[in-house]
Amino acid sequence: MSEFWLISAPGDRENLQALERMNTVTSKSHLSYNTKFAIPDFKVGTLDSLVGLSDELGKLDTFAESLIRRMAQSVVEVMEDSKGKAQEHLLANGGLKEKMKCLKIDLTTFVTHFEWDMAKYPAKQPLVSVVDTIAKQLAQIETDLKSRTAAYNTLKTNLENLEKKSMSLGQLSFCEKRKWYIVERKLETTDEGLTLIEALAVGCLASCQKGNLFTRTLSDIVNKEDFVLDSEYLVTLLVIVPKPNYSQWQKTYESLSDMVVPRSTKLITEDKEGGLFTVTLFRKVIEDFKSKARENKFTVREFYYDEKEIKREREEMARLLSDKKQQYGPLLRWLKVNFSEAFIAWIHIKALRVFVESVLRYGLPVNFQAVLLQPQKKSSAKRLREVLNSVFRHLDEVAATSILDASVEIPGLQLSNQDYFPYVYFHIDLSLLD
Repeated sequence: MSEFWLISAPGDRENLQALERMNTVTSKSHLSYNTKFAIPDFKVGTLDSLVGLSDELGKLDTFAESLIRRMAQSVVEVMEDSKGKAQEHLLANGGLKEKMKCLKIDLTTFVTHFEWDMAKYPAKQPLVSVVDTIAKQLAQIETDLKSRTAAYNTLKTNLENLEKKSMSLGQLSFCEKRKWYIVERKLETTDEGLTLIEALAVGCLASCQKGNLFTRTLSDIVNKEDFVLDSEYLVTLLVIVPKPNYSQWQKTYESLSDMVVPRSTKLITEDKEGGLFTVTLFRKVIEDFKSKARENKFTVREFYYDEKEIKREREEMARLLSDKKQQYGPLLRWLKVNFSEAFIAWIHIKALRVFVESVLRYGLPVNFQAVLLQPQKKSSAKRLREVLNSVFRHLDEVAATSILDASVEIPGLQLSNQDYFPYVYFHIDLSLLD
């Protein structure tokens, strides 16, 4: 499971023994995998300041989780791929021991082996300063994310507008232009070093080739030789014919209207449902032919081959892509790096919350033990909760028996009453793409 329970209990002998009992029961019953969660000794300050920090950290926790979820979703959107592929890029790098900083650390490993980053967030500083540092870091990441998202949307709009213009002329589609850009530039479809424009191109490559003959682009299928071009009187149309009607098409297309060129039809391509045929006729009977074709369940695709316009559109797209490439950096790489930074900051916030709530709950001097529990099965969560409430019942009889009055407010705790337990508890959910 990608769910974790971060709890703490007083560090005196009685409660350390309670923690041991908890470990024994949960291990034997296969309820959870438990590890100690190391939190440094911070400068406590005044209890009033801790109450204020409790509220601030609650808000910062919510903000940080929202931010990393948005960034995770941005990875999915840029890659336009399966969540499984995107998940491979959601890592927490450089967050463990010095010798492991160059490794790609998955999120679960980072959480279960959490170590406070003294270099980035010095524990000797006042808690307020540490929280302020993290808040400013996340705010900057969000600002950058917004600007890059806005830039992405602007680019997408520009390209879509160009697509609409092309569609009206039967030219290359939005996807085809991006596919062409990849081919022309001989781009590698790796995530490292992809610019925003290239990421757009790669992301659409798969989708542009999907769809049936009614919707997909035709520019990669047809050739100049398939059409009668530069004729004042003749025009070549593309007609979609259902597979069961192939024979009917061959027998009747010449008589659907006057002035259809005999033996001018040719099968260009086909899919599971039907085939794409050419037919040449006089321009003056186009509308009549379309009408008769519809009556016979044949569909004329609006497509007119214009080689000069295709070339002009390609050049325009190349210029647009080149200009935008200079403006936007490697988006996917930025997302990966900054997702890692934001995620690491989020887990540090969890550690800070455990420290602050433990001091407020258990008092001074600071003496508590934090433990990270990973429930083995979703179905075992209820039983695990019962075990914890039983083991730590002595800390708060009312909470342990789940009869806490809903109207009671607990000063200094940024928790809803339904989440109040005899021990300090915070939830960590790593299912960021659900």
